[in-house]
Amino acid sequence: MKYLKPALITALVVFILSVAAILGTYFYIKSDLPSVDILKDVRLQTPMRIYSQDGKLISQYGVKRRIPLTLEQIPDMLEHAVIATEDSRFYDHPGIDPIGMMRAFISLVTTGEKAQGGSTLTMQLARGFFLTREKKFIRKIREIIIAWHMEQLLTKQEILELYLNKVELGHRAFGFGAAAQVYYGKDINDLTLAQIATIAGLPQAPSVLNPISRPDRSIARRRIVLLRMLDEGYISQQQFDEAAESPVTAAKYGAEIELDAPYLADIIYNEMIELYGKEEAETGGYKVVATVSSDMQQAAQDAVRRNLHDYDERHGYHGPEKLVWGADGDHDALPLSEQEMLNILENHQTFKPLEPAIVVKVNEKDIVIFNQQGKYSVIDWDGLDWARPFINDAKQGAAPKVAADILQAGALILIRKRPEDDHWQLAQFPQATSAFVALNPQNGAVQAVIGGYSFYQSQFNRATQAKRQVGSNIKPFIYSAALDNGYTLASVINDAPITQWQAGSGNAWRPENSPAEYDGPIRMRVALSKSKNVVSVRLLRAVGLENVVEYLPRFGFDKDEIPRDETLSLGSGSHTPLEVATAMAVIANGGFLIEPHFIQRIEDEYGKPIWVSNPPQACDPCIAEVEKPQAINPDDIEALLAAEFATQNSETAPIKDIPQAPRVISAENAFLVAEMMRSAVQINGHWDNRGTGWRTALLLKRDDVAGKTGTTNDVRDTWFSGYTPDLVATAWVGFDDNNRRLGRTTPNQNLVNKNPKRFNYIGNALIGSEAGALAAQPAWIRFMQKALAGKPEHLLPMPTNVVKVRIDKSSGKLTDRTDNTSMFEYFIDGTQPIVYASDAEMIESSEKGELNSQQLEDIF
Repeated sequence: MKYLKPALITALVVFILSVAAILGTYFYIKSDLPSVDILKDVRLQTPMRIYSQDGKLISQYGVKRRIPLTLEQIPDMLEHAVIATEDSRFYDHPGIDPIGMMRAFISLVTTGEKAQGGSTLTMQLARGFFLTREKKFIRKIREIIIAWHMEQLLTKQEILELYLNKVELGHRAFGFGAAAQVYYGKDINDLTLAQIATIAGLPQAPSVLNPISRPDRSIARRRIVLLRMLDEGYISQQQFDEAAESPVTAAKYGAEIELDAPYLADIIYNEMIELYGKEEAETGGYKVVATVSSDMQQAAQDAVRRNLHDYDERHGYHGPEKLVWGADGDHDALPLSEQEMLNILENHQTFKPLEPAIVVKVNEKDIVIFNQQGKYSVIDWDGLDWARPFINDAKQGAAPKVAADILQAGALILIRKRPEDDHWQLAQFPQATSAFVALNPQNGAVQAVIGGYSFYQSQFNRATQAKRQVGSNIKPFIYSAALDNGYTLASVINDAPITQWQAGSGNAWRPENSPAEYDGPIRMRVALSKSKNVVSVRLLRAVGLENVVEYLPRFGFDKDEIPRDETLSLGSGSHTPLEVATAMAVIANGGFLIEPHFIQRIEDEYGKPIWVSNPPQACDPCIAEVEKPQAINPDDIEALLAAEFATQNSETAPIKDIPQAPRVISAENAFLVAEMMRSAVQINGHWDNRGTGWRTALLLKRDDVAGKTGTTNDVRDTWFSGYTPDLVATAWVGFDDNNRRLGRTTPNQNLVNKNPKRFNYIGNALIGSEAGALAAQPAWIRFMQKALAGKPEHLLPMPTNVVKVRIDKSSGKLTDRTDNTSMFEYFIDGTQPIVYASDAEMIESSEKGELNSQQLEDIF
């Protein structure tokens, strides 16, 4: 009793002093403590994700990888693993575990080191949200106080859910949903017990315990987690044994990208930054649904890449990337080992779909290669015969006769798999580049956008940023201005050379047709279909330069970027492919200027729509309609799906107001320009009457398409723009170096021999100077073949104020004849001819010896 009383008094004093110290510390730091109330409305830093219309992930932006999950979405086995390892008494303590604290205190006393913190899950969560990992007593006191507050405010389930989504798990993964993807490329519910135990052991030290950086330490940590689960009765001995002996299966997985569309993703990313700022855009968990569908975007990408390879290969082979052995003609040099070749291939940078390979043997008509996968393959003569030497953009060497004319053993080359027949072919990175954009002409929703061959080689988006001379793509708008000033499709203009003396320069301006052929008096419809340059100049003069300059902005062109001279009629103005496609949409939709846009919907981190596009529509009048659900990914946007289907099935579905796009030209004007552009992509009876885009008629076999080729002076820019009433697209091909010309080609005899009949009939149309029809149009056609497959033809109805009368083809006047000298033509009522053609004005048309469209189709 002599010592008991002082001991009790001492303990009481220590207790009172401890309580006083804690209270004093609490009041001292109280003003600096963060409010735990924010946890009721916590926003996890979640990356922005961009999806296609059909729910495929295009890209993900944000330093922190996170996939927020509800507690119901988290497998029980993972919950058990975390609790058993990190805080087995989680459901029993008030946020602070006295036993754990005592264990940490004993460790400190016995070792002198702050190795164990005695932190509960709640304390770890408090530290993760509000504090740092520094091992100081004041931080631990703050952690305890915040944890206690959290336990008063939140349920155990809410705390656990926050922890499982918040905790850092290495390799920029935050939360277990992201860790499952980063380490295993799986949904969290697809993990094995061994994989669950691996990631459950990461919170202690994610940088040194993760299975990628330190697989040995990860195995040891996994065993500890499994032992704790076994001790707590969550798993059986058999489960423990199997999981503990499982091999490490982790690898670093990127975001589960399902649609490779980096140019589109970059556009949307920058728009989101403009809307929300960089930090909020990257961490706010936004789900952005683009206007494109995966099918359309993939079709555009395939078409652009295939077209660039076709252009590049017809101009010749630039040679191998380098020689890895056999340099300086030393063909007897010893080859490298397979491992040495693999090392070289692994370190050689290239861009999909190109792959590097090494030539190990050259036979007479084929080569044997060693690829990045460590396999040997054969490229036969069909994949080599194109590779005649490149001399310059306008000259190629002789066609090779054997494989040794092209390559030698030891050459590091690029190869690609031809999509049309899955055949390996010798390849090279195209030196020319391209852009492509497609949009819905009814509302401006972009359907596909390609800014170049590879975003990873050049981030410059030529579809939206490159202003290039548009060439003859400007002519439909010049002709529209002419129609607005009294001309008709039957108006006859003189297709004859022009010489204009320019006093300022002391030179004569002589615009020429391409090719330099002149037909004399020619109707407007025919002139546009054949892209007659001098007719376009004469129409500009007739309408007046200033009148045309004032007219073109109706189509969305910036007035300040329109040339103030007669070269305007030949396309000397520079515009982006997106601007050209937008302008073409005015003709396609019947006269309305729409606004191109890339985002259809933005949702918050919970899948709730916070912004939905409602663009002006090409309609007059625009009648409000019941809003329909959009195509989305059910796995990612379940709440929205449920809401939309509920709306769809409701008798009180909301009415969506439809804003009207401004009408900029009359429906009659748009209809008549469309008619001329339809002639530009048809053969029009026989070979001599074909439009410059005649390949469209052969390969698409549709009557609802219209289009226009475009080629600039010296062939520095080539274009093709065309449309149906539901889809407009523009393709451009050129060099980034605007001083470089696309050049010309001569026949490659190897390719001629494959199809001599085709070459004999139309070879002259496939060689010679590059042009819009040869360099750009094939990409447009390939895209449209996929985009329009299975879709019925759709023609806009003829405006009620348009009439159809029979005219003489030569004079454009009325005629009673029904032979091949006449045709039906469209006119705005009141502008049709009233005078009949005389017999002298009627010229017989002969199709003798010409190929009609069916014969050409058979050749193709």
